[in-house]
Amino acid sequence: MAPPPYYDMMNSSSNQSMVDGLETNTDMDLSPPRQGPLDFPGPWLTRTLPRRAFLAGMGAMVAITAAGCGSGETRDAFSTVGTLDFANRLHIPPLAKSTKDPQGVLNFDLTAEPGTSRFLPGKATPTWGYNGAFLGPTIRARRGDIVRLSVRNSTQEGTTIHWHGMRLPSVSDGGPHQPIAAGDTWTTEWKLDQPAATLWYHPHPHGKTEQQVLRGLAGMFIIDTNEPLTAALPSLYGVDDFPVIVQDRTFEEDGSLRTGSRAMTGLVGDTLLVNGTYNPYVAVTTQAIRLRLLNASSARVYNFGFSDDRKFCVIGSDGGLLHAPVTATRIQLSPGERAEVVVRFLPGESTVFRSFPQELGMGQAFNNGAGGNDVLDVLEFQAADMLSPSMPLPDVLTAGTEVHTNHAVATRDFILNGTLINGRTLDMDRIDTVVRAGSAEIWNISNIDHRAHNFHIHDMQFKILDIDGEKPAPEFAGWKDTVFLPVRTTARLALTFGSHTAPSLPYMYHCHMLWHEDQGMMGQYAIEQA
Repeated sequence: MAPPPYYDMMNSSSNQSMVDGLETNTDMDLSPPRQGPLDFPGPWLTRTLPRRAFLAGMGAMVAITAAGCGSGETRDAFSTVGTLDFANRLHIPPLAKSTKDPQGVLNFDLTAEPGTSRFLPGKATPTWGYNGAFLGPTIRARRGDIVRLSVRNSTQEGTTIHWHGMRLPSVSDGGPHQPIAAGDTWTTEWKLDQPAATLWYHPHPHGKTEQQVLRGLAGMFIIDTNEPLTAALPSLYGVDDFPVIVQDRTFEEDGSLRTGSRAMTGLVGDTLLVNGTYNPYVAVTTQAIRLRLLNASSARVYNFGFSDDRKFCVIGSDGGLLHAPVTATRIQLSPGERAEVVVRFLPGESTVFRSFPQELGMGQAFNNGAGGNDVLDVLEFQAADMLSPSMPLPDVLTAGTEVHTNHAVATRDFILNGTLINGRTLDMDRIDTVVRAGSAEIWNISNIDHRAHNFHIHDMQFKILDIDGEKPAPEFAGWKDTVFLPVRTTARLALTFGSHTAPSLPYMYHCHMLWHEDQGMMGQYAIEQA
């Protein structure tokens, strides 16, 4: 089985100590002082994890396993190839309606509400959605716009709404600190000040995120710009520019969503939905189409490609367009990650978009349980007999941005183990890390756990400097807000913090495996004046 596309994975059967897998680059010339999360001194903050810290971490792992959180459902891998007839046209979420007030502010209204959806023939499923029964409309605005979002909670429990990937003040971030009680409305506004990108929104209440996303609360948020280099990209929404929100679910016999046993990474379903459509197809009418891929699943990692192994061009990642198109046949996305790809078609042909096996570093039994060895048909593309012409992709998509590590004012280590970050679970009254507005730092994120994790940072688009000392593949060299970390993997990230300061109102960083997040695998950082 091929390793994940941007990780040089260690052999899972190796007898090498897990300590060795956490050694970071020691030849960096970083003169600024090394710092760690506040009030947490000790061995976690050293460049190479000492054996006493490793043993302490292993002790925590044993304690977590004994408490039941370390167990995980295992099963045989399965394939859905040949089981679908792709009979349902892919639903395209509508564009959210907006109004512009006299001050030029774009106003959007969202309502989180319960409903009933029919995914499977003859089965009704209780669901939640924004402005409908399942998922939400696609919010689309331009860089420089001031947007005002009014979110009403018409469910029977508290919720929040987080703007994943957005650079914005912490008061607008929509994390656990901005709760919306049942029956209440939360209104917030900010100026869109970041490059064109495919972002998304979803609930973020502490302890309930997985269940609320499972029920259907999620939607896409697209930022556009007027950059001339992008004029040749497919951009007609629902015609040659498609949102592709991929989620997995398991259905009970009565059509309800199963919320029972979990893999080590969280809930992993046996049925795929794309934009809320089961068994979907896309009618292709142009020579090239753009797919805005979003892994909105709770825990499943996808390794996307096509059944005929055709090549496609990756043009964007979490935080926007790459410097130049990258040709690929696979693209791996963990929960929360996005990618934009362009694929070309010939008249009359069809191909299936598919998720292929990948190695998560967990050993075969737990890798199976987490879905790593499954083969899943996602949707079929059916090209018309006559296709409208599409422009060739430009050689350059956006100006490149060099990252200079010598500008870093601090280097911090974050150790992922069980559902702990640096030995702690979330305390919403504790700020773990304080950074300076506009400053640059290096964050080393190390997964020493026996299960896969990933790491998401709010109000941030970072660059991956290396994974276990190796540079990321070109398709992952752009701006990111979430990085996947298989077992015994260390990612070195270059961050530049925003200008919105609020020392007492923090942002979050956390594993985006939603069950891990709900168990408290989160920390908080605050931005203070430089």
